[in-house]
Amino acid sequence: MRTLHVPLLFCSVLLLSCSSAPRFARTPPPGNPSGPHELEGTASYYADEFNGRKTANGEVFDMHAMTAAHKTLPFNTMLLVRNMNNGKEVTVRINDRGPFVGSRIIDLSLGAAREIDLVASGTAPVVLQIIQMGPPSRN
Repeated sequence: MRTLHVPLLFCSVLLLSCSSAPRFARTPPPGNPSGPHELEGTASYYADEFNGRKTANGEVFDMHAMTAAHKTLPFNTMLLVRNMNNGKEVTVRINDRGPFVGSRIIDLSLGAAREIDLVASGTAPVVLQIIQMGPPSRN
């Protein structure tokens, strides 16, 4: 009986070692930062010219809402935006694409820009902290 256990054990180990890793792994959506969920860069804002127009996700832009545009983060991602010049913070929801000027990383609505005293300067260094990632985009 003992001689039967050794070949059986050997075959079991051999079969288990031949199994492969999963073929399809879930990868994070584009723009999903790895490691700490923080990004640093320059913020700007947009307002009057775009108020009432459709955003990239199909909503009507309300310049007084707490929303923002980002190039790659999924729509409905919630961010905490901190103005590094004064420490003021605002929570925004991504509902548009942009900015498309220079190396800016986020365009805030006028309402959000006012919360962190960004309007007078037009731009400011910010830290973006991801509070909740939106669902992956289908585009």
